[in-house]
Amino acid sequence: MPMIEMPKAKIEMPKAKLPVIAVCVALAWAGTQFAAPAAMADSPAPPIQEKDVTVKRLDSGLSEIILPEKAARRLEIKTSEVRADASGRKVAPYSSIIYDLAGNSWVYSEVGPHNYERQEVKVERIKGGEALLKSGPPAGTKVVTAGSIELYGTEVGVNGE
Repeated sequence: MPMIEMPKAKIEMPKAKLPVIAVCVALAWAGTQFAAPAAMADSPAPPIQEKDVTVKRLDSGLSEIILPEKAARRLEIKTSEVRADASGRKVAPYSSIIYDLAGNSWVYSEVGPHNYERQEVKVERIKGGEALLKSGPPAGTKVVTAGSIELYGTEVGVNGE
């Protein structure tokens, strides 16, 4: 079977554009060589070591977590109060409820300035942004609504540590 030869395409570039392309390539290469060091900045002061978090084991098997003020600010811990509705049922913000691997529901109560203790709750139902509780802390108790997952990780450890 005879072979058919296709004509080869030849791309010609005007000689005047070659120096421009060479300069662009050189500038792009040079930019990558100097960009990283320029982005690094020295800290004006050495970091201040913050105090460690204290985790006290309680007789109940749970723990009290005591955070340094700086850690509480960094975690942006927010609280709200458990309240009683018109029928006397306890109502907690739904954002305060966390669940463990077994499906048990909990809240972290604020027991002192930057001191938190996990308490089990029984949720009757969720209605909007509120959890109606069968059991849990009394009305007026401050519960963590933001940062509770970080508190749980601090209490039980990460990956079993």
